[in-house]
This record gives sequence, structure tokens and C-alpha cells, in this order.
Amino acid sequence: MTWLLPLILLLAGGLAYAGGLALARRRGRDQNSHSRPSQHAALALIWAVVPALIVLVVGQIALPTVTSGLIEAREAPAVAELEPFRRAAFYSDARRIGAGEQAQQIWPAPLAQELTTTGKRIVWVRDGLTLALAAAVAAASLLGGLFAFARIRPGFRARNKVETWIAVALFACSAIAVLTTVGIIASLVYDSWRFFQSVPITEFLFGTKWSPQIAIRADQVGSSGAFGAVPLFAGTLLIMLIAMLVAGPIGLFSAIYLSEYAGPKTRATVKPLLEILAGVPTVVYGFFAALTVGPALRVFFNTIGGWLIGGPLDGLGQYLALVQNQMALTAGAVMGIMLIPFVSSLSDDIINAVPQSLRDGSLAMGATKSETITRVLMPAALPGVAGAFLLAVSRAIGETMIVTMAAGLAANLTFNPLDTVTTVTVQIVTLLTGDQEFNSPKTLAAFGLGLTLFLVTLSLNIVAQRIVAAYREQYD
Repeated sequence: MTWLLPLILLLAGGLAYAGGLALARRRGRDQNSHSRPSQHAALALIWAVVPALIVLVVGQIALPTVTSGLIEAREAPAVAELEPFRRAAFYSDARRIGAGEQAQQIWPAPLAQELTTTGKRIVWVRDGLTLALAAAVAAASLLGGLFAFARIRPGFRARNKVETWIAVALFACSAIAVLTTVGIIASLVYDSWRFFQSVPITEFLFGTKWSPQIAIRADQVGSSGAFGAVPLFAGTLLIMLIAMLVAGPIGLFSAIYLSEYAGPKTRATVKPLLEILAGVPTVVYGFFAALTVGPALRVFFNTIGGWLIGGPLDGLGQYLALVQNQMALTAGAVMGIMLIPFVSSLSDDIINAVPQSLRDGSLAMGATKSETITRVLMPAALPGVAGAFLLAVSRAIGETMIVTMAAGLAANLTFNPLDTVTTVTVQIVTLLTGDQEFNSPKTLAAFGLGLTLFLVTLSLNIVAQRIVAAYREQYD
């Protein structure tokens, strides 16, 4: 029966618009009207829908609480004697019975009979409240529409009122975006503060061992975890650098080729093929890294190691012979492939946005095409190219799936691309996976990592903007 509520809104909006349009045309006939009939109709639609929408939202929020209150007010004595946990499970099964599903538990005879009765009563109460809410929504829509119809006259400034409503709606959307950001930051700061009450911030930022394990008993091995996040920062930085070493040159050079050298047919074919990479899910990249790139790199390094064993570089050969599939190089290389379209597409658009007069002037002065690119186009496109690289860096820092599948979960403090490492985002997911209690340092460590990642990204954006501002050139 829930489908009835949006249907009422749609019908009310359509009728209010049609009625307002007809009424405005009739009342404004042979008179100079301030606003067009469509603007009067739009205002009527707003007054018919907005009050009804407010009633609908408030009613939907209150409906579960009111339903539970009415059901529990007439509950059987056998149900009232149950413990809170069992009582909640009983009502949960009653709702399933009312919906035509099977109960998840087997209840004794008195409760089993009451389960069916309660399930029917829940359906009856919910349907009745839904009908009441539908009537309230219809009444609010009717009153709002009548109020709007009463104000329709030639001198009424409907256009100004509609513009005011639009401005309020746009401001509400902006406020939601801002408040969402504030809420995210507040949540990070609050839970991070709780975490740093248990773990010193110096240990977190400068500690070199990461083992967030909290034992159940004090005498259990590992009863005090290690929360040094330096290995996570090092792993994140290492994989990001490898990814940018792959994506940066390839993406930028691809953009230069497509913009300055490729013909129209080549550009129309190559650019969409590059942009297809941006639509591939990250889990597919993860499978590709784990099943194709990782084994190929392992065979490559193991083969080199086999050649070196027994010679003057025997130690290096022994190490290369033991290289496994999961390593930072695998994750970074595949992540770099994923980031190529981010760099190439944005850089291509920025380079194409450079005025053609700059190219013509450079070529007229006797510069070659490559000199024009390096001395004219790239300085002019520097802000946009820096933005493209910054977007790719942010994407690399926030990637999780590829690192999980290709680099492993071991928090090793190393800058060796052939070792297994982990990143900040992978550890955040690991710490918050499953049923967790949010009052232990192990779980709260995820918020400390999230706050640190947020501050690093913010600092990266500020530094990049300063660099762009320092080297930006203005062109007529």
C-alpha cells in the first residue's frame, strides 16, 4: 500500500499545475498580467506538493514508532514477560509472518499462536496508519493547492515567488552538501579523539609497528596492540609513486599525441578506447593484477633469480627466486593502468583549450612543433595538467580493491617494490569489516587513519594550488 503515497503526490502535482494554468489563463484574459500562466501553474504545483511532501516525510519517519507503540500497547502477557532480546526477536518474526514469510525461530505453543495473531495485527495497524497518512498527504496537498489558487490574479507576482522557491531549493541542496562535509569531519574528529585517548598520537604517527590486535583476556598473547601507522603511510606512498610513474608519463604523452599529432580518425578511435579503462570496475583490475600481472612478474623475477644463483650475485638471486605474486609493484603497475584515462583525458581537454593563436604565433616565429609543445602549450596548460595529476594521486591514495588483491595485507615498513605492503584505505576496511564494537582502540584506529588521510589529502590540494598559482602564466 506504500505505492499509494507517491501516486497521490504525482496526481496532486499534475492536477495543481493543470488547474493553476487554466485558472491563470481565465483570470488574466484581456488584462496585463505580471506573470505568465505557466508561472502561476508552477507556484500552484509547489504549494500542492511541498506541504504534502513534508507530511509524507514526517509520517514515514514516525510510522514505525507509532506502529510498534500501538502493537505493544495490547501485547499478550506471555510476550510481555519475555526478555528484551527475545521480545524483539518475537516481534521481528511476527512481522515476517504478517508479510507471508517464515519465522526464523521456533516458538513454544502459547507464543506460536500469539505470533500469528500479532502478525495479522501488525499488518492491520500498518495498513490503517498508511491510509491515514495518505489521507493526511492528500489533505495537505488540497489545502496547499487551494491556497495557491486563491492567490492567482493578474497582479500577483508569481514569477518572483517561483524564483524564491527555486533559490530556497538550491540553497537547501548546497546546505546539505556543506552539512554532510561538516558531519563527516565532525565524526572523524570525534572518534579520532576517542582513539587518541587510548593510543598516544606520537605512537600512532611515528610508530613503526602496526598490529591492531586487542585480546579478550589480559593474560592472552598480544593483549596490547601496536598502532604505529608508519608502515601504512610508507605502503600508501610506495604504491602511489609506482602508479604515478606508470600513469603520469603514459597519460600525459597520450594526451599530447592525441591533441597535437593524431589525425581526426585516429583521435576518434584511440580516445574512446583509452576512456574505456575508466569504466572498468576496480575489482576487475584486482583480478587482472592477482591472476595475470602478479604471476607474470613472479615468473620473470624468479627466472632472473635462477640465473644469478651460484654466481657473484648469489644473494640477490636467492631473494629474487623467492618473490611471490603479491607485491607493491603488481598493485602499483595495475593501478597506474587504471589511472591512465584520468590523466590523459583531462590533460587532452586542457591542452585543446589553449588558444590556437599561441600555436600559430610560436610556429610563425620559427619554432618546431615539439618546441611549441614544450615552451608554449605545456606552460599554458600547467594548471590543468597539475589538476589532472592531482586527481590521479587522490584516486591512487583512495584505492582499496587492487591493493587488497595484489599487494596483500602485511604492514611491512619497506620501500622495496617486490615486498608485500598494505595501505591506509585497506586497513580501514579491514578494521571495520564484520561485527565490531566501537569502543575499542582496534576499531577506533580506522577513524584515526581516516582523519590522517583526510589531512594529508587536504594538504596535498593546498600545496598543489600554491604551486599552480606560483607558475601560472596569464595569456591574452
